[in-house]
Amino acid sequence: MSQIIVENIKKEFRVPHREKGMAGAIKSFFSRKYTIRKALDGISFSIKKGELIGYIGPNGAGKSTTVKILSGILVPTSGICRVNDIIPWKDRIKHVGKIGVVFGQRTQLWWDLPVIESFDLIKDIYKIKQHQYRQSFEELCSLLTLEPLLKTPVRLLSLGQRMKCEIAASLLHSPDILFLDEPTIGLDAMSKLAVRNFIQKINTEKKVTVLLTTHNMDDIEALCRRIILINNGTLFLDGTIGDLRNKITEERRLIVDLADNQELKPENNVRVISRNGQRFILHFMPSKISAAEIIKQITAQHDIKDIFIQNIPIEEIIARLYKENNE
Repeated sequence: MSQIIVENIKKEFRVPHREKGMAGAIKSFFSRKYTIRKALDGISFSIKKGELIGYIGPNGAGKSTTVKILSGILVPTSGICRVNDIIPWKDRIKHVGKIGVVFGQRTQLWWDLPVIESFDLIKDIYKIKQHQYRQSFEELCSLLTLEPLLKTPVRLLSLGQRMKCEIAASLLHSPDILFLDEPTIGLDAMSKLAVRNFIQKINTEKKVTVLLTTHNMDDIEALCRRIILINNGTLFLDGTIGDLRNKITEERRLIVDLADNQELKPENNVRVISRNGQRFILHFMPSKISAAEIIKQITAQHDIKDIFIQNIPIEEIIARLYKENNE
């Protein structure tokens, strides 16, 4: 049974249109005109308990709007949405007790208070029982290494430290769904890895359902077996990263390190797309020529130090997709 159900959700915003100059401002004051902008245009999907979903798309695609609808912050223009069999915006108090939300560019912590005092306030807001709070608090502190940060005012934390505290704050009341909107934005490599490992752990061990929106494709590849890709407010793909690759291109790359100093000149259906010293990156289509045939050709003419096949980087696949759909 699906834990999250979204059926034909649409969300439109009325954007006021103002003409230029003082005269335009006065005219707009008495007779305001609006432009309708569709943030979501008939999105449908369902998510089962315990899934970890990558929800991706370009800026303005409707990702954050979807998360705000699922968390009960926004009301859709039309469509059906149920989370834990609750309509999020109709029963918000009951709903928020079962979900956790992290917006990477906004904070739920009190800026001038030490982290521990923010946690205590969240305990009171959610009416968490003392024994449950203590258990969650100690476990989160251990997993995210928060002990050295607890007495520090939030405003003095680095971005990576604050994000770990934000994630902990969203999980203190033990929700069974976690919405993460750009949780690793601006983080250094070590902080990203810590957050990524934690997300993996709570999903695997505690079966917390996670909906992750991010532009960091490394996070998506490392964490998500399933992705939902939207563009211009509509659903483009619901499947695996492999499905996305196959939908855009079957292209593969062969990276060859030659032992000799010669030029590499591949035969038909193979082309060199870059060279750095004696490293050559070759482009080929598996439907036209196999990697084994290419390797056979090269080894017949050159001594090889190393050779390996590479898929097109997911960032490049996504960039191609966005370009094609916005031209």
